Amino acid sequence: MKKWLIYVGSTLLILAFMVQMGWLEIIGIHRISFGSGQPDDVTRVDTASYNVEDGIAYRVKAEGEYFSIYSPESGQWEQIFWKGVNIGAGEPGLFPGELTISYDDYYRWFGYISEMNCNCIRVYTTMRPQFYHALYDFNEQAENPLYLFQGVWMDEEDITTYGDVYAESEKIKNDFITDSLNCVDVIMGNAVLPERAGFASGTYTANVSKWLAGWILGIESDPKFIQNTNDSNPDKGTYEGTYLYTYGSTPFEAFYCEAGDRVISYMTEEYGMQCPVAFANWVTTDPLSHPEEPYEDEDLLTFNTESIRSRAEYKSNLFASYHVYPYYPDSMNYQSDYLSYVDEDGKVNTYEAYLNDLKLAHTMPIIIAEFGVPTSRGVTHRSVMGYNQGGVDETQQGEMLADMFRSIHDSDYAGAIVFSWQDEWFKRTWNNEALDIADSRPYWSNIQTSEQSFGILAFDPGDSQTSFVLDGLSNEWRDNEKIASGNCGDLYMKSDERYVYFMVRIADGFDYSFDTDTLLIPIDTIRGQGNKKMNATGATFDQEADFVIQINGKDNSRIMVDSYYDSYYFLYADQYQMIEPVRDITTKNSGRFNPMMLCTGYEMTIPTTNQVVEFESYETGKLTYGNGDPSSKDYMSLSDFIYNEKEGILEIRIPWQLLNVMDPSSKQIMSDFYTEQSITPTDFDGFTVGLGVIGEQDRTVSLNGTYAYEGWTTPTYHERLKPSYKILQKALEELS
Repeated sequence: MKKWLIYVGSTLLILAFMVQMGWLEIIGIHRISFGSGQPDDVTRVDTASYNVEDGIAYRVKAEGEYFSIYSPESGQWEQIFWKGVNIGAGEPGLFPGELTISYDDYYRWFGYISEMNCNCIRVYTTMRPQFYHALYDFNEQAENPLYLFQGVWMDEEDITTYGDVYAESEKIKNDFITDSLNCVDVIMGNAVLPERAGFASGTYTANVSKWLAGWILGIESDPKFIQNTNDSNPDKGTYEGTYLYTYGSTPFEAFYCEAGDRVISYMTEEYGMQCPVAFANWVTTDPLSHPEEPYEDEDLLTFNTESIRSRAEYKSNLFASYHVYPYYPDSMNYQSDYLSYVDEDGKVNTYEAYLNDLKLAHTMPIIIAEFGVPTSRGVTHRSVMGYNQGGVDETQQGEMLADMFRSIHDSDYAGAIVFSWQDEWFKRTWNNEALDIADSRPYWSNIQTSEQSFGILAFDPGDSQTSFVLDGLSNEWRDNEKIASGNCGDLYMKSDERYVYFMVRIADGFDYSFDTDTLLIPIDTIRGQGNKKMNATGATFDQEADFVIQINGKDNSRIMVDSYYDSYYFLYADQYQMIEPVRDITTKNSGRFNPMMLCTGYEMTIPTTNQVVEFESYETGKLTYGNGDPSSKDYMSLSDFIYNEKEGILEIRIPWQLLNVMDPSSKQIMSDFYTEQSITPTDFDGFTVGLGVIGEQDRTVSLNGTYAYEGWTTPTYHERLKPSYKILQKALEELS
């Protein structure tokens, strides 16, 4: 009998623990509220900092067009325009699910962000305890504390697997609500989360609720996911909750209404407080019509948060949250009424035109919770405004972001949160994700990938400083031995997690003209293919070359690739058949070197006019002249080469991906496409290189040197504030 009682008691204790952790939400068993049975300092907020109405404490509310914060000193509500940054969960060498950013890093970042004249930050998911501890400690002593917009992520693997929030006994819905309620406890400093792969865990004791500006629940939802949820659950189109209810909603909107209501209810019942709630949305599922949108899925349906209404018992109110970029989707470039909109500065401003359009569709305050332009070398999308996804200098980034901040502010939005605070090495981009190895992305910096370079804070290679600076000076090369030599001088090489560096020291007495001479650096990477001649210049090589760097003045220099090793042509002509095939392009040792191209858009048709927009690409191998030293007054972040005529020093830096390296950390390059019939990795040892200036009598270049380097398992990096930081600091000071 005693053993039986112990067994029953143990089972009940385990079940009670599972209930309180939210693990049984999936079968409809919800958490038990113990009310005032828990200590007051844990379960209730300190109402001295809050407005209290009907027993509910709240200090932030969304009302009219803006937010207001309660001032306990004056007893008044003070209107605020939110100015902030999104903070990601990743740093070099790690995927975001590993969540290893330290307390010290966060604390330091909060100082930078506050000094940039921001008043808020946003995170997308529950962070590890050190994030909230750092925020608490920073805000406790800060003259200008940072308010938090807390997000709750949705499991994207489950979305792919089930495609319906109500499928598999409402698995996605229940998991999402469980994570949301756990996050409430996290915010209150009242949670212990067990270890789960890809999720934050630990003991949370820092109560940051005093600085909680609001919830932004969910992620950018794929239209097909929404459509499948709606079509599969016609009986779930309404929800009636304690604080939120639906009016004319879809099943997907009802799901979010229930999630929001559960969060508000839990905060109110367990902790006696409320704050504003929004649901993540984007242009693709906005409530507007975009007749010029060429892709059906980008204007397929609407996720209309206006169908989610609040009751009088909800004091803080709902707001709308959108991610709006100037270059995506394509309707931003082709919608006729946007193209005809001219701002007060006299320029076509499709971004501001969209903001004005969206404003008319809402009765609640709106925050643009994501917008940005990346400083990558590679370009992914183009904007008619020139605010492109990539190919933007770090100074231009600041000017563009400041302009968009002003447009959002002047359009009477409630706030703007730029994406993002830090660069993220783990990211991929659609137009070159086939050219790298997914599991290795965090270990090196692919400057060709736009998604990696949205940050205001850069992670540059090197433990404390960059080993090689593109400045035309030879000081950092003093300890390096030459790799190869040619008729014009000597070639030196080095590399880091982002670039392969070349330095040419022009020989004394050699009559070199940077503007008119053609200097070649042939490079061999993969055995059994390549060219022994270069038809365009008449140059010949003593062994096969897969690439040639051609320097011919500031405006006519580039890196070119053997046509047989041209991944762009292989993908878009041979595999996808999107561009015209070229005769004999796949012939080995043809002497043909192709410009290195990158796709920025497929062929599409504008529905309203039947205008066919052709397949778009640009020459990403064309080299940009300029000073790459961040400390220089003429710093150009996108510069590729520079020449110091006085010292006869030519410096060049080439991104790894422009040498068909798929992962420099493990020394993997692209194999033979046509043998494998796909782009797959293969090992390589290093680069065999040569150097020469092509003249009338001397057109032979010898590949007489080899550069080898050590791979790595842990990348080196250090932080650097981009020039955009100072520009935003000044611009945000002027916005209120």
